[in-house]
Amino acid sequence: MQAFESRLQKLHALITAIRANRDHLVNVAVKDTGFTFRECNVEVDGILSDLEGFKAMARTFALRLPVCESGQAVALVLPYNGSAWLNTAIVSIYMVGNPVRVKFASRDSGIARLLESLYRPIFGNTIQFDYSDGRTFLKKAVTDPATPAICLFGSDDYAGQYLDAIKAQGKKFVFEGPGKDPFIVLPGADLETAARELAYCKYIYAGQTCTAPERVYVHQSIHDDFLDLFLDFSRAVKVGDPSNPATDMGPIASTKVVEAIKAQLNDAVQRGAHIALGGKIQGNWVYPTVVINARHDMLGMQEETFGPVSFIRAFQDTEEVLELARDSRYGLRVSVYGDKTAANFAKKLTGEPYCHRVSEITYGRFGTAGVNQPQSEIWVDAFVSKPVGGYGYSGWIWETVENKFIIKQGPKLLSLETSYPKE
Repeated sequence: MQAFESRLQKLHALITAIRANRDHLVNVAVKDTGFTFRECNVEVDGILSDLEGFKAMARTFALRLPVCESGQAVALVLPYNGSAWLNTAIVSIYMVGNPVRVKFASRDSGIARLLESLYRPIFGNTIQFDYSDGRTFLKKAVTDPATPAICLFGSDDYAGQYLDAIKAQGKKFVFEGPGKDPFIVLPGADLETAARELAYCKYIYAGQTCTAPERVYVHQSIHDDFLDLFLDFSRAVKVGDPSNPATDMGPIASTKVVEAIKAQLNDAVQRGAHIALGGKIQGNWVYPTVVINARHDMLGMQEETFGPVSFIRAFQDTEEVLELARDSRYGLRVSVYGDKTAANFAKKLTGEPYCHRVSEITYGRFGTAGVNQPQSEIWVDAFVSKPVGGYGYSGWIWETVENKFIIKQGPKLLSLETSYPKE
């Protein structure tokens, strides 16, 4: 317990340092990510609350041993679509006793250098920041005996390239990947609440989050009323300079994502869909866009969008929408709005509460579900005490146990997956 108490003291020092540099972190995040001043403000406040939440994990962490032995460190590769919340991933691995080697995305170098200046006086070399390119960092992590575990946030195509190397080296590989999350509106739902929540989730960070809803299914009996409300909320979004406190939504950070969105919209129109709002793209500025009459063979219903574009489809009955929701290679989370039957409906789509062994990649299940609940509430303590992750290509764990390669899927905590129970 003494070692853990020492880590708690360092955590407190980090919270104090982030709070003292709060405004600087917000401004650097706006510049690096293109997220709005308002979004980055909220994120910093949220991360300070979440870091405080690690204190409640004291009993759990004190009973665990780090995966790292002397001279080793866990390799952590972080995504570009984040700033303050990335501290949760770093700290969760550290709090169970592991040294950490951190690789931020290249476009987040300003955030990385600012955080490094805060971390180094507190953690010394226990938490190190690496500025090599991502492929060089991962190649070293895979082959280096001093790296027993790798945690990667990124695309499934990128992560999948390392399967053979991870098998050969016997490393543990924890992957958090994309989503193509369904947002389902059943009869009996509070339509205004559901439409407002969809707009919030779609346009915060300009849709650049893995848990942003991307496939919207609305029962045909309420489709038109829901659509009218959602269009009203979408038209009200203020797009502009991210540094302006009045701005709701900024640009897309990745040119590659913008090109993918263009392809999805072109494909949708060619296949008979209708753009009810938006479709306007100027450089990296993608304006709120709503596509209706979406079919499941469209790119926009199959490939991750990662932007402020919604593809909406009407459905006739629950069996139909269950089948549609399951028809994806991604299974991160599902949102359901409806009457008192919504909770039982959501249970039919979700998997086990914590990651578990599977014989192969499992499709048609989701790691977590939100039922008539805003995402802002659901994400409180995520990665701290609340497991996050999914099925299909939305995430997995590869590891070798007793000389046998295994796969695990479902929600997970990085802290528990980079440690093991004391005997």
